[in-house]
Amino acid sequence: MHREFPPVAFLAALSLLLPLPWHWRARNVATLSIIAWLFVLNVVYAVDAILWGNNINIIIPVWCDITTKIIIGSTFALPAACLCICIHLERVASVRAKTSHHDKRNRQLFELFMCLGLPMVFMGLHYIVQGHRFDIIEEYGCRPTTYVSIPAIFLIWVPPLTLSAIALGFAYASFVHFMRRRATFTRHVGTSRNGLTTSRYFRLMLMAVVEMIWNIVVTSYTLWFSTMDMRPWTNWDDVHSNFSRVDLYASAFTPQIVITNFYLVWWVVPTSTFIFVAFFAFGKDAVDEYKACISWLRRISLKQTTEQTTSGGFGSSPVVRYPRAVAPSPPIMLKSEKSSIPSSQTKFEVDDYDYYTSSYDEQASKFPAPAYCGRAYGSVGDFRTFDTRLTLPPFSYVLDISPTRDYSTDAHQMA
Repeated sequence: MHREFPPVAFLAALSLLLPLPWHWRARNVATLSIIAWLFVLNVVYAVDAILWGNNINIIIPVWCDITTKIIIGSTFALPAACLCICIHLERVASVRAKTSHHDKRNRQLFELFMCLGLPMVFMGLHYIVQGHRFDIIEEYGCRPTTYVSIPAIFLIWVPPLTLSAIALGFAYASFVHFMRRRATFTRHVGTSRNGLTTSRYFRLMLMAVVEMIWNIVVTSYTLWFSTMDMRPWTNWDDVHSNFSRVDLYASAFTPQIVITNFYLVWWVVPTSTFIFVAFFAFGKDAVDEYKACISWLRRISLKQTTEQTTSGGFGSSPVVRYPRAVAPSPPIMLKSEKSSIPSSQTKFEVDDYDYYTSSYDEQASKFPAPAYCGRAYGSVGDFRTFDTRLTLPPFSYVLDISPTRDYSTDAHQMA
């Protein structure tokens, strides 16, 4: 008995919840479909491994009828979703993507048909090459059955391979458009109002390419293994004779090569899940989601207020709210060189800087002015910090930025 099957499948299903919030807010139908299909498949695999861990009894026939069709539909849904992603990325990179509400809705409807409607069509077409009801395999549970023949090849294996190949073609076109516009690509993506950034764009493209290559390898392998027992298509009645039967595969009476094939194929779904999660669970968007979730949990469980939640990384100190600093005083235009300097200030010169000290400050706090020696008035409120008490005696400073030592009445004498 493979005791690792249920926990691995459940872990894979739960890991899909990590990138879910961002994709849900972005309304990415294709990526949401990938998450939904993989989540359901992992749950099905986990339940099957529990129910049929050491037996081949027909426990829940209706469950098997439903789940076997879901497994068939997933072989079309995943490459179709990746194709939708690659089509969208290619349109974005080629500056042909439209961002109006009507165009976005049309794209979502198209992706919904490709990711849900098309798989349901092939679920129904599978009945053409379905030799009997389903199979039950010890340790693996319910699996769909296919009458391996020429029609089955074109109905079950060729369409996923075709979708994967087309998706790779669009991915290549996206890369070509990027190379042509790489100098302005970041600015274009940032202003296209499609919710994409350069990082998200490349993560989506790499995920789709890796998933499609993986899907082509797996589909080709299952096609090769299945055609080892190739049978001729005679007629409808012959193919569907005794259709209601259920074939049972006990481990003790199943050839080792078949058991090995079942084992390898079982790991396809968890591996596909972990590939998808690896591209989205560790990016900046995901980290921001984790921080928001932790802050929400702290507010709920520890009843902390918003001002007490952390603002930085994990374990950072709470945010302390201080009162706002006093707004700086507006500058005063000097009318002439005879403008008086407040008696509370004393002027002295050091090299190219003029300094004015306040009689109220025994330590002679100095306020340097640039070498241009222009003049403007301000108040001590300009230099108050968050920890400065607001009871200091008011005094003014003078900043002189005129271009010469001669304080003329030119128009440049202003603060």
